Amino acid sequence: MRTSAALLRYADDDRGGGAVQTAAAANRRMRVALVHYWLVGMRGGEKVLEVLSDLYPDADIFTLVCDPAAISPRLRRHRIHTSFLQKIGGVRHYQKMLPLMPFALESFDLTGYDLIISSEAGPAKGIVPGPDATHICYCHSPMRYIWDLYPQYRAASGAVTRAMMSLAAPLLRQWDVSTAHRVDHFIANSAYVARRIEKYYRRDALVVHPPVDLSRFAAPASAAPGGYYLCAGQITPYKKIEIAVEACTRLGRRLRVIGSGANAALKRLAGPTVEFLGPVSDEEMVRSFAGCRALLFPGVEDFGIVPLEVMASGRPVIAYARGGALETVVDGRTGLLFHEQTAEAVVDAIRRFEAAEPSFDAQALRAHARSFDTAVFRARMAELIGRLSTRPGPAPAREASAWT
Repeated sequence: MRTSAALLRYADDDRGGGAVQTAAAANRRMRVALVHYWLVGMRGGEKVLEVLSDLYPDADIFTLVCDPAAISPRLRRHRIHTSFLQKIGGVRHYQKMLPLMPFALESFDLTGYDLIISSEAGPAKGIVPGPDATHICYCHSPMRYIWDLYPQYRAASGAVTRAMMSLAAPLLRQWDVSTAHRVDHFIANSAYVARRIEKYYRRDALVVHPPVDLSRFAAPASAAPGGYYLCAGQITPYKKIEIAVEACTRLGRRLRVIGSGANAALKRLAGPTVEFLGPVSDEEMVRSFAGCRALLFPGVEDFGIVPLEVMASGRPVIAYARGGALETVVDGRTGLLFHEQTAEAVVDAIRRFEAAEPSFDAQALRAHARSFDTAVFRARMAELIGRLSTRPGPAPAREASAWT
């Protein structure tokens, strides 16, 4: 099997501060554009954009649609350009306008920009860069709803939406593959995503893990865990929360589920030891992380920030051994991994964890999480972008197929 990504590694030395200063100096010499798919909230992708916007404080931001009230002041201080989708559908209906997104992205005028950094999980990389611009794509994931998760999204849709997806998806895949040739350099947020970039685009990618704001989750060293397990995050089918619910119900273990999206079927599956809290305040989330015995993480994520936030709180993680969890959870040291995405495998993992629970050291967990802190991301990205923006683009990519 081919190795699809060169992993970027830096020593923990004084280069970080110098790299950030270098980025600031470069910004004074270059016109920089930041391209993000849409700005309708402050989730992981927007947190990445926020750090990039700090590195390039004079950069302009281009996005399909924007809800100014839903984004941070740090992003609002930039000049934000929206597409024609803002006028015809706005932030309420942008998800229904996926077939129009290629046209909207290609309508942006990026003439005169020296450096373009696209933040990709939707179709952000599809802009048309100028011939002399360097285009660097930080890829959270190729569009999952037309690639690896397409069957799940289609199955969960109504009849009309399924018909539209069947018509639009092949064309969107072709466009998505072709626009990979407009990117000079890919940076992936995990080795797992880098492998998908190679699979779908036939391009290599460096890996820089995304920023995690860990300062909020520094639990006191004396904090003792409560008697419950935890699942946290928006509840969607691919996160497989139901197998954690079923496992804890079988074992009679307390489970708290934080996040929106719990449907009636999931609640019917739960026994009396399972509690659905829905969305909670930031303060309650911090307390829940610090008070759990362990986080149950049964889904496949591109990276997964919640496990690191829980580790920063001094608590271990029980995770399915696939996706980004393999890059954050060290089996036997910061948590335990299970290898089948079934309730039986979660039951077994919980039993193994409880037998070894005293061996997990809160300080070691926090130290591991700190290697993913925002400051580490900022320094690595500043240095890497500085290198790549002074190099010519790569040789032509290998022949790509939209039907890989």
